[in-house]
Order: sequence, then C-alpha cells, then structure tokens
Amino acid sequence: MSASHFVQIAVEIGVLLFAVAFHESAHGYVALKCGDRTAQDLGRISLNPLRHLDPVGSLLLPTLLALAGAPVFGWAKPVPVSLRGVPNPRRANLLVAAAGPLSTLLLAAASAWIVTLLRRHAGTEEPSMAAAVAFFVAVSSLAVNASLAVFNLLPIPPLDGFGVLESLLPPRFFPVAIWLRRYGAAILMLAILSGSLGVVLGPARRAVIQWLLRLPG
Repeated sequence: MSASHFVQIAVEIGVLLFAVAFHESAHGYVALKCGDRTAQDLGRISLNPLRHLDPVGSLLLPTLLALAGAPVFGWAKPVPVSLRGVPNPRRANLLVAAAGPLSTLLLAAASAWIVTLLRRHAGTEEPSMAAAVAFFVAVSSLAVNASLAVFNLLPIPPLDGFGVLESLLPPRFFPVAIWLRRYGAAILMLAILSGSLGVVLGPARRAVIQWLLRLPG
C-alpha cells in the first residue's frame, strides 16, 4: 500500500470517527431536549469519538471498505435513550431518530460548501499546502457523511430510517415493526455481506453529493 493510499484511509477513518460522534451526540442532545437525560448522564453527548467507539462499526468495517476502494461508512455504539415518561414519546422518538441523519447531512453540506469555496479559490491563484490539505479533508468528509446519511436513512432496524418510519406507522403495523426489530440486524448484515447494500448505497450517495454541490453557497 502506497503512502498516499495510507493517508487517504487514515483521513477517511478520522472523518468517520468525528461524523459518528457528531451523529450520536445529536441523538442524545435531542433526547435531552425531549426530557430524557440518559445520554447526558452517561457522558454520551460529546464529540470525543472514544465515547462512541464501536470496534467493528467504527474501525474494522470502515477500514475494510477503504482498502477495497468502496464508499466508507459505519456506525458507533448507539446512544441509550429512554423515552418512557417523556411528553409525547411517539413524537420524541421521531425527533430523536431523525436527529442523527439530519446532523450527518449538515456535516455533508458544510463539507460541500468548503469544497466549492476552495475550488473557486484554486481557480484564482495557486493553492497553498494548507488549502490543498483542507480540500482533501473536505472531499473525504463530503463522501463519508453522504454515505453515512444514506446508510442511516435505510428503513432497516436498528438504523435511524426505521426509527423514523416506526414513529409514523399506524398502530396496526406495530406487529410488523416488532418482527423487524427482532430480525433487522440479521437482515442488515446479510445486505452488507451480500453486496446488495452497495447497489443502493452507491447511486444514492452520488445523488446526495451532486445535490449538495449544487446548493447555492
């Protein structure tokens, strides 16, 4: 493996660790605003990646994906949330679930803005080393956060997309949701190992990146 490839992987993993820390902290912060202090009391509303690290989802899987040249994504330890006793728990569950993907899209949008800004700068003068490094990190952050946002919006438990969907389902569909909760992790792992997840993730990720780069800035 060349030095440049090693640096690229290190940057992508570093970007992912920050992204998942931001993502999980968003869950915890919104839960706190809804009346649940569990995440705050456990110190999980923090941008310190070590507080959220999952050895498989935060390190092993992203590294393997990076080595294979595939889009890098992963997950962290889920922030514990207890919505019993909070006002309107169904609405709270919707807000808490949506907070993760929305925070990731916010990071992706910020990264896209930096990429666009530095592209304009490069067109007017020769970029400095600092600008070149910032551009490389911003491009990596855009790609990683776009992948993470699309991945988490999939309606498969335990991903956030399912939490949003579950909060919107009529009560008659609750037995189906309970069944999916039981087998969702196995379904998700099968989708990853079979490569079928990449069929969905790749085009959706590219569409999100293109959309963000076209936003006015």
